[in-house]
Amino acid sequence: MTIVGFLAPWLLIGIGVFFVAFSGGPGAAREAYMTRGRRAFGIAIVLAYIGIGVAVPAVVIASRGTREGNSAQLEQTKLRNAKPDIQEGKQLFSESCAACHNLDAVNARGVTGPDLDKIGTVTPARVESAIRIGGTGQLRMPARLLQGQNAKDVAEFVAAVAGK
Repeated sequence: MTIVGFLAPWLLIGIGVFFVAFSGGPGAAREAYMTRGRRAFGIAIVLAYIGIGVAVPAVVIASRGTREGNSAQLEQTKLRNAKPDIQEGKQLFSESCAACHNLDAVNARGVTGPDLDKIGTVTPARVESAIRIGGTGQLRMPARLLQGQNAKDVAEFVAAVAGK
């Protein structure tokens, strides 16, 4: 259904381009619209606006389902009954780390830091160490970006969801 929602506006634009082209250009198309076929064209435009304005949002809303968060499966199975520190870690990661790191659990698409879903075994100690020293590779990550309980919360969250 989302494919139909995506293609419908482009199809309507294509029909409009054909109308203009086969009428002899923009001026002739305007003349054709003003002098003949006014009623049919007006009805077609109203139907097109209703189709785009009502049907497309309805399809998008209907296909959403009962998702919660960025990843419905992960949210329902991993984090629903999670400890409060993991929930806090998720929030802190989104605020402080998602701009640089890729992590599917929060739909983070950073490009500067490593993809946390593909770096191998992720343990809370490993993540906390990387936060403390500023990463483990090229040292582009600032050291002590998060400290204390905040660093521990993010480490617990990343270890719970990375690569899963």
